[in-house]
Amino acid sequence: MTFFLILTGVVLLLLTGLPIFTGLGLFSAGLMLLAQGDLAGLGDTVFGKLNSYLLVAIPLFTLMAHIMIRGRVVDDLYGTAHTLTRHLPGGLGVATVAACTIFAAISGSSVATALTIGSVAIPQMIHYGYSPRAAYGAVAAGGTLGILIPPSGPLVLYGVVSDTSIGGLFMAGVVPGLLMAAVFALWSMVTAGRGGNTVRREPAPRPAEVLAALRRSFWALMLPVLVLGGMYLGVFTATEAAGAGAMAALLVALFAYRGFGLRDLWLSAVDASRTSAMLFMILAAAGVFGHVLTKMRIPQEMVALVTHLGFGPIEFLVAVMALVFVLGMFLETISIILITTPVVLPVLLHLGIHPIWYGILLVINLELALITPPVGMNLFTIKAITRAPMAEVVRGVVPYVVLMLLGLAAVLLVPSIAMWLPSTMAYR
Repeated sequence: MTFFLILTGVVLLLLTGLPIFTGLGLFSAGLMLLAQGDLAGLGDTVFGKLNSYLLVAIPLFTLMAHIMIRGRVVDDLYGTAHTLTRHLPGGLGVATVAACTIFAAISGSSVATALTIGSVAIPQMIHYGYSPRAAYGAVAAGGTLGILIPPSGPLVLYGVVSDTSIGGLFMAGVVPGLLMAAVFALWSMVTAGRGGNTVRREPAPRPAEVLAALRRSFWALMLPVLVLGGMYLGVFTATEAAGAGAMAALLVALFAYRGFGLRDLWLSAVDASRTSAMLFMILAAAGVFGHVLTKMRIPQEMVALVTHLGFGPIEFLVAVMALVFVLGMFLETISIILITTPVVLPVLLHLGIHPIWYGILLVINLELALITPPVGMNLFTIKAITRAPMAEVVRGVVPYVVLMLLGLAAVLLVPSIAMWLPSTMAYR
């Protein structure tokens, strides 16, 4: 009961519009005063939370993403995807999902994926006969793949907070992410001639066109192969992969996309620094929050409650997923990870639930948070690109919400979807 009162308090405070760091930090400091009567150990807690080698991956992956965004690789990626899929029913919708999938493996950000791909794909889809609603839904849902397909900022944060292998989490996100992308693409093909879509079909590409398209985007396509392949084969840890990815992105942007200059590098570094500093501030506040919860013995109370209720692993996960789904309607992804993980983790260990499996379930649920009103960030991103009524954007994503719920249920009932790939490697 104490935890739910604390959870209600922190959610209400964050809903006032305070920055996450400020709201969570003030709330945690207040709890610390109540729990121990002073703020002794506050500095040590913050330093201990941020003094982690794993956190180096965040600014490096962020820098990699900003370099590739400013390198303007999206036009080539989208053009290649369109060339390869244009002859299929709903081919441009399939191309949009494919471009989102590839860009997700470069950027690690759902909002960046939706914004970057959407600015190119939505006008094209409408021009080729798709209804605006179908175009909005495909981009908003495809953009969510940015936090599931590695590299993923939320997976890094969850790995740091839960002390779980980031390499294992990244590998566990690959199959569910590709499965989700395949389902989205299939939905685009099935609905190509329905619901106001009068989609034009194009002839299949000639071999020369395919080779030319692949040649244009070759180096961008190789970045995910380098990062994920290096981790899978044990060449890199997650942090080393971030460094290698950032360096490779810089070389690709400088030599393959000649429009990238020193000013672009400077702006990319500034943007990456700002994003990383914001995340570290939030992580510091979350470290204090987790420390206070431990002082108040909240995790032990949760374990006792679950034991008393007789919950098994599936029942507990269903309950937590329902809670996260509701929280996702009001809070953004980082807040949910940092607020819930310190409490849920001891129960996971008590019930024998693998933290990597739970991490993937959590991130799929957080994908839903990005496209469910009233605070779905991808919904606002699509509205900003198109100036469309929010109601029209929401109607476009409704089928994808159902598809993602089915995907969440599949990973919940068949853990090997997430756990098979990590089981084949000695992840670090």
